[in-house]
Amino acid sequence: MTVDMVVLGLGYVGLPLAREAVLAGLTVRGFDPNSAVVDGLNSGRSHVDDLSDDDVAEIVAAGFSSTADIESLRGARSAVICVPTPLSSSGGPDLSAVLAATRSVAAILEPGMLVVLESTTYPGTTEGPVREELERTGLVAGQDFHLAFSPERIDPGNAQFGMKNTPKVVGGLDSASTDRAAELYSRFVDTVVKAKGTREAETAKLLENTYRHVNIALVNEMAKFCHELGIDLWDVIDLAKTKPFGFQAFYPGPGVGGHCIPIDPNYLSHRVKEELGYPFRFVELAQEVNLAMPSYVAQRAQDLLNDAQLAINGASVLILGVTYKPNIADQRESPAIPLASSLARKGARVQFHDPYVETWRTADEDLPRVEELDTALAAADLVILVQSHRDYDVDALAGASRIFLDTRGVTSTGSSAHRL
Repeated sequence: MTVDMVVLGLGYVGLPLAREAVLAGLTVRGFDPNSAVVDGLNSGRSHVDDLSDDDVAEIVAAGFSSTADIESLRGARSAVICVPTPLSSSGGPDLSAVLAATRSVAAILEPGMLVVLESTTYPGTTEGPVREELERTGLVAGQDFHLAFSPERIDPGNAQFGMKNTPKVVGGLDSASTDRAAELYSRFVDTVVKAKGTREAETAKLLENTYRHVNIALVNEMAKFCHELGIDLWDVIDLAKTKPFGFQAFYPGPGVGGHCIPIDPNYLSHRVKEELGYPFRFVELAQEVNLAMPSYVAQRAQDLLNDAQLAINGASVLILGVTYKPNIADQRESPAIPLASSLARKGARVQFHDPYVETWRTADEDLPRVEELDTALAAADLVILVQSHRDYDVDALAGASRIFLDTRGVTSTGSSAHRL
């Protein structure tokens, strides 16, 4: 049987990609070095928020299978790399997972094969380190095999836009590679957009997330001085967004989280500094502002306790919602983590509640999860809404709390909550 596509990395990006391709009739195999992930998927169990066990069982029944044995995937027509690209300890890009996956592809690389990188990275990765690893086989990119980059655009928890109806950007090492990648994705994605090349496709992804990063930093900075000036920023944003052109609403919060915004813009900043020798000042300033928000929320919490003649040292603080987005279990880079650590350093006794999270660890310790929310609300000196899950009736939660700090601006204006 000819395998149309091998997906390397079966997480939040790779698994939805594999599922959409299988549903479109492609023969797809998954590769992941984690045998527990492979065994779970082959048994019909999902480990990502956007896909249920039934979703995985459906594609397994349609012929999808996963393996940790790359040699068993020889003869595949294409390989798509969907692995994490975190930051290194020095703040630069960590390509270790990308290069490991590339070496796996190199082990089964054959003439005529298409290789696509989807992992977010700095401009030049595809035609640089990835190409170099693949060409160690003796095969030449653009001559013996096709090579392209297509940025992932997965938005966990988004019920409106998924893999199929989100336009797919593809940029190849040459026009033949672009065409081959476009042909592959066109089989299961509604709209495919061709880029000039791999660097343009890589940079497009970074621009998308840098745009959000910078604009979120703008409103986070405004949240601080609007509070000092007695201005309701949430009302300001509602007013501004009535303009039908030239404005897009962004909202303040306790910080930024997830797999994109806290990380991706730094890839672009790092590349600019490395290649050109000067800083990407917008990104660096946005990072400074957004990273400071958890500490700012902790200071607001301390101020509210002081107003109630309570010390934060020894106070009981309950955090509601510890994921980085509402209505999912994903905790990657959640601002709740540095917020809890900052509160603890001030002496607060921190507990949490989240309908999607059973156990939660900050940088320093495991925090206790409250089971009886009503009891915990009444007992806490201060409650902080960090993530507004649909399960929460926020006005009722605010009404049941002694002091309620709403970092998402979702409580009604007549409630007893203090908004960021």
